Amino acid sequence: MTFADFYRGKTVLVTGHTGFKGSWLTLWLHHLGARVVGYSLPPETTPSLYHAVALGDVCTSVFGDIRDAVALNAVFQEHQPEIVLHLAAQPLVRLSYAEPISTYETNVMGTLKVLEASRQCASVKAVVNVTTDKCYENKEVLQGYREEDPMGGHDMYSSSKACVEIMASSFRRSFLAGGKPYALANARAGNVIGGGDWALDRLIPDCVRAIEADRCIEIRNPEAVRPWQHVMEPLAGYLLLGQGLFESGEVYAEGFNFGPNEESVLTVGKVVEEVIATYGRGEMLLHKADTLHEATLLTLNIEKAAQRLNWHPRYTAKEAIQKTIAWYQAFYAGTSTPADMTLLTLSHIKEYEKLLWNNNYATL
Repeated sequence: MTFADFYRGKTVLVTGHTGFKGSWLTLWLHHLGARVVGYSLPPETTPSLYHAVALGDVCTSVFGDIRDAVALNAVFQEHQPEIVLHLAAQPLVRLSYAEPISTYETNVMGTLKVLEASRQCASVKAVVNVTTDKCYENKEVLQGYREEDPMGGHDMYSSSKACVEIMASSFRRSFLAGGKPYALANARAGNVIGGGDWALDRLIPDCVRAIEADRCIEIRNPEAVRPWQHVMEPLAGYLLLGQGLFESGEVYAEGFNFGPNEESVLTVGKVVEEVIATYGRGEMLLHKADTLHEATLLTLNIEKAAQRLNWHPRYTAKEAIQKTIAWYQAFYAGTSTPADMTLLTLSHIKEYEKLLWNNNYATL
């Protein structure tokens, strides 16, 4: 059975559905035939993917804060989800320096409230808690981090996600023995790119904004190394993990890394050069770094997801960048309607699905 068949007719709650990854995931789930309920703050950027593809037309969209336990529980009780994909977070490293308290309140306590709301809702059978590759104690080594490596984090965002990992493990052992009442797993992805991301202080959105404004692309650390992957790659992992939890319970109730192959671990400078070449215009300018700490080297080991979930990345970083820039160029052409952008985004989803099904992938 593939997860395409699995999600048809199921009620899935996506927290953070107005964000970049959450919007792609919500549209994909709708395409797979799921009944999608989204719970999130309103889109925080203008433009946003949520509005670009008129996502409110294909899901039950509820605007709310995961820190609001009353509102959150009401959504669970009203819609009775079977599977929860928890993506809502304060996801930006540099913002966490400016807003450390709200970062922790959202990422740690907000996640705890999602886990508890799931426990109080009898319909929930599986919860995928999305964290980040930055949850690991980064020792700036070339070797990819494995799921059993120590949690940590220099900045407040990374450390908040490390806390989430520890808290979720404790919650599982305290309340979810034997995968009951639901099974819980953590998903850790690398640097995700794709059309429709307009967040501040993310490399591809910053590149696109600069190019469209005829400005130089200013970067702080061209030698910083990251694992780059198209948004569809980790989302496929989340969907496989959700299926595994639903069907097999605690067998999959662990942490899983979803990152690219080694050839897609690239420097920031190389990525910017590829963006400029794909866009056909643009210029890179090295901007003086500030004093805020950012990791220089970070990679993931993905052997566990390959062996246990039959999950494998399909795009190279170059392919991911090309598909991402094609999406933005269509958007900024000025003639695309939400219906056009929905069709384009779905075409990217369907193209990726062909790679999955043709390669006997996405089958547990």
